[in-house]
Amino acid sequence: MVTLGRRLRHARRGRGLTLARLAEQVGTAASALSLIENGRREPKLTLLHALAEALGTPMDELLRAEAPSRRASLEIALERAQRDPSFAGLGLSPLRASPRIPSDVLEHVVAMHDELRRRDERFAATPEAARRANVALRRQMREQDNYFPHVERVADEALRAVGHSTGALPQRAITDLATHYGFTLHPVADLPESTRSVTDMVHRRIYLPQRPAGHDPRYVVLQTLGHFALGHTDPKDFADFLSQRVEANYFAAALLVPEPAAVRFLLAAKRDRVLSMEDLRDVFAVSHETAAHRFTNLATHHLDISVHFSRTDASGTIYKAYENDGLPFPTDAIGAIEGQPACRQYTSRRVFGSADRYGTYTQYTDTPAGTFFCTAHVEPGGGGEFAVTVGVPFQHARWFRGADSQRRRKSGCPAPACCRRPPAELATKWEGQAWPSARAHSHLLAALPPGTFPGVDTTDVYAFLERHAPQQT
Repeated sequence: MVTLGRRLRHARRGRGLTLARLAEQVGTAASALSLIENGRREPKLTLLHALAEALGTPMDELLRAEAPSRRASLEIALERAQRDPSFAGLGLSPLRASPRIPSDVLEHVVAMHDELRRRDERFAATPEAARRANVALRRQMREQDNYFPHVERVADEALRAVGHSTGALPQRAITDLATHYGFTLHPVADLPESTRSVTDMVHRRIYLPQRPAGHDPRYVVLQTLGHFALGHTDPKDFADFLSQRVEANYFAAALLVPEPAAVRFLLAAKRDRVLSMEDLRDVFAVSHETAAHRFTNLATHHLDISVHFSRTDASGTIYKAYENDGLPFPTDAIGAIEGQPACRQYTSRRVFGSADRYGTYTQYTDTPAGTFFCTAHVEPGGGGEFAVTVGVPFQHARWFRGADSQRRRKSGCPAPACCRRPPAELATKWEGQAWPSARAHSHLLAALPPGTFPGVDTTDVYAFLERHAPQQT
């Protein structure tokens, strides 16, 4: 409609007609014609025919999608930009593109609107866009066997700076690390709900929850310090945000489970054929999940063992996954694993039916890609219980404690007949006779929260910092 209005104006001026003169010729008011030219009213077909005839212009010429001139295209772009909801958030009065405004000025204004819109939209990604970014990141992790040399190096330098080399990382070392990077730590009771921590860059303070839900308190501090130690800047897009989060998590784990000490321990355990996530967890006093993650960082690079990892809830939904050993994780059409249901025969599903679900559960699983040995442990987390599973191809099973397991299952996934399609006798009996009410997962449909740090309420963060900022004397 805006383009039609500009084409009408261009044709009218080309004929040397005023609004009043043209309006008189077609039998309408000049004010009505002005609204049409400004894209604020759509003309009826009869009026459009009359306008085309009065201007001596073919109807299809008026209806072309292209602007009649570069100047007109800039005016159209400005009009559309100022109608966009994001413009209202700027609190600015609309700029009228009068003839007195030079075209080069319009060029700059339109370019700035385009850039503002791009910045607003860079994190307003759909769930599909987020999954694509995650698929690309996982591909990169697989290509380097989930081993990040630059993060290991920075973590090693940090540990040397505070004089720690092995064993559980004490609270004293955490405080020393914060001091090393120029920060002080401040536990608070009113941290914004959308954050794990908040850093005041002006006063060099890191605010932390007094009791972090589902997280090792050390991990939250180290993850925050990781962003500064690794030189992260404001992420430029959602893929960059994901990459930074992975690196910060890796940094925290590398401090809690230092590479030199962990490799010595794992090599000795491999030699004695007693590799286990539980021992790694207990020696370094970390969570089972941190131990499992750290094992995937080091296993291929240092132990020559390919590996897979998953974090799965009781319904079988995969929340996190990694593999470089060929295990056929389920994927959607774009290759995303997260959100997919794990095979019912996989260790990550079978552990929930174990009599000792909180102990160590081991199992061999025959798949179309070969046989895999897996060890799983159920631990509580935010939102319920999750199975943390680490597995390896059959030829590597001999290095692990529990390799004598007698449990064995057969999986045909990703073939639907394995576990995605109900057994024939049940389908015959119940097909068309059941009406389950599905639990809604609205986050699967909604766009990801916008902003430099997705999901963070910036207003809450700024108000929080204002409350806690040191008073000037």
